[in-house]
Amino acid sequence: MGGIRGRTTVWLRNLYELMQEIAKFYQQQLPLNIPAQSYLQQRGLSAEIIDRFQIGYVPNAMDTVYRQFGKTREEQQKLFDLGMLSRNDRGNVYDKFRNRIMFPIRDRRGRTVAFGGRVLTDEKPKYLNSPDSEIFNKRYNLYGLNFARKHLGNQKTLILVEGYMDLISLYQFGIKNTVATLGTALTDEQAALIKRYADTLVLSYDSDQAGINASMRAIDILDRHGISVKVL
Repeated sequence: MGGIRGRTTVWLRNLYELMQEIAKFYQQQLPLNIPAQSYLQQRGLSAEIIDRFQIGYVPNAMDTVYRQFGKTREEQQKLFDLGMLSRNDRGNVYDKFRNRIMFPIRDRRGRTVAFGGRVLTDEKPKYLNSPDSEIFNKRYNLYGLNFARKHLGNQKTLILVEGYMDLISLYQFGIKNTVATLGTALTDEQAALIKRYADTLVLSYDSDQAGINASMRAIDILDRHGISVKVL
């Protein structure tokens, strides 16, 4: 039993390390792609913030990560386990992410566990997230919590927004107690995570009908967890 536990611990540690290496690789690709840089500049992000959140870019190729990180069968298996590689009906292996601006998703301890990718064309979906894996479950994670938990203030208040860019834009202007759901409606598990750090949550979703509906559902969940809710 001890050997199995040890091997599992090493395997998981290697997965965390691999995801961080991939994040660094994506970050190195960003200066090489003008459209990706232009998009981030148009959104008003400074070089400091881009570096702070380790925003990167993955080239428009089917095998960028596969060639860089999948040189052995064991390395390929790790990439499959992390959802970074897929296989089509003919058995061909390809990268899950292509031609996207890449946002590393970190857990509350700051470890890279997944990615969100924003496409630079009209391709759908506009945002694509990593699937659940051994080190990532979107129901239990909040984007930006690794930063926000250090900036709660005396009133222990968090602001909840919908997307990556919403959070990063607020952070750039000094509003750092902000977290974001990962492309899904707020879950009970995320509410329980919020409760560990904050007594009050300010909802700042989009003001369209979808955002209003999402806010109403979130209020019910947060209320069940004993969190005081305000809507911005």
